[in-house]
Amino acid sequence: MSPPRPSSAVRRRRPAARRRSNAEGRGNLDCAMATVRLRGQLEKLAGGESELDVEAGTVNELLQQLEQDHSGLEGWILDERGVLRRHINVFVNGEPAEPDTAIEGNDRIEILPAISGG
Repeated sequence: MSPPRPSSAVRRRRPAARRRSNAEGRGNLDCAMATVRLRGQLEKLAGGESELDVEAGTVNELLQQLEQDHSGLEGWILDERGVLRRHINVFVNGEPAEPDTAIEGNDRIEILPAISGG
């Protein structure tokens, strides 16, 4: 019998949002439950899961958590320095997002690879 797995900040499709904040309202203690939608190859790399609930304070924290909890995504979203790869697009509630964009409760995050070709 294998030991129980540690709990993770990534959860499958839970509708409730939870927010913790510090006195300044930002930083590591400021977390919200956001629904993440993976598109294209990223969905396949995450084991076929297209929607996940992830608790994080910023887009970068969310991306780090995704790669930590889904080893198939490791290196596909963030490079070896932890920087968002230029061919990955992240949107928060339909708007382009930067790695330091704050996550609010019930935000919808879309992560998709850029489409290119010739």
